[in-house]
Amino acid sequence: MAAGWKTIAGAAFLASTLVGVTACSDDSDTGTPANTPETITVYNAQHESLTQEWVDEFTAESGIQVNLRNGGDTELGNQIVAEGGASPADVFLTENSPAMTLVENAGLFTDVDPDTLAQVPPQYRPSTGKWTGIAARSTVFVYNKDKLPQDQLPKSLLDLQDPSWKGRWAASPSGADFQAIVSALLELKGEDVTRAWLAGMKENAVPYKGNSAVMKAVNAGEVPGGVIYHYYWFGDQAKTGENSANTALHYFKNEDPGAFVSVSGGGVLESSNKAVAAQQFLRFLTGKSGQEILQTGDSFEYAVGSGVPSNPALVPLADLQAPTVDPSKLNSQKVAQLMTEAGLL
Repeated sequence: MAAGWKTIAGAAFLASTLVGVTACSDDSDTGTPANTPETITVYNAQHESLTQEWVDEFTAESGIQVNLRNGGDTELGNQIVAEGGASPADVFLTENSPAMTLVENAGLFTDVDPDTLAQVPPQYRPSTGKWTGIAARSTVFVYNKDKLPQDQLPKSLLDLQDPSWKGRWAASPSGADFQAIVSALLELKGEDVTRAWLAGMKENAVPYKGNSAVMKAVNAGEVPGGVIYHYYWFGDQAKTGENSANTALHYFKNEDPGAFVSVSGGGVLESSNKAVAAQQFLRFLTGKSGQEILQTGDSFEYAVGSGVPSNPALVPLADLQAPTVDPSKLNSQKVAQLMTEAGLL
């Protein structure tokens, strides 16, 4: 069942509060005896299962232990900014770029080692070199094959603001995933176009809590289509398909805002006193071993580093015809403002 705008906003606030309390309640490092393996602390907003795979392999290869503190993009990004130079984090990982930009704009990242940057093509990392892409996900329109014929699919993400789409598409506006898509729209088309599109979204879209909920609703025929990231569909298809069997994916392509590829980021904190190990972890993520976990694992996110191809089930990155967006220019604070003004948050 779809949730109301106020219900979703309230749930997002509660989740933010709980994440902050949980993360802040962890014990601080009390020092490492000389005979104890080195340990780095990672504030992790990536999927916990994926990051745990990365950590397990990294520790096996390097002997360096990793203390994970899990949470959401926005919550952990804001926490790092609040902690400033006193943050216990050595590394920050996200699902989407805007939270990385938030921390970067606060001056809290150190430069990523050149050898690490060289492993990732320029389009999948910011031009500033203050952090790097570690994975990626594509924006898609999931649709119910019985409710929406192919010749009626939207040609552009911008089409969804048209009154003809009222009640006919869904999204999860409170999530960092969707807000990253709006960030790309803002960067590509400017504030006026974004305001108009968000106003149309407020009138037309049916709100749900989470991409999976959007996909399930489309599959059940509650709504004909919805905007999500690709890997939710591929992950469900690889299991039972019970939440996606009646659906298919539509890729906007043509450098449309709806073809936006969101970069998952990783950066080393300037305040880290374990910078060598932290940089080593980031180099591992973007290296062959880390990227092969994306290729062969069940996260179905795109590999972006070291020339490792993505999972063969996915539409190749080169075929997505994504628009060019510098991840360092995605403005989460402005997006939150615009979405709040539109009544979506």
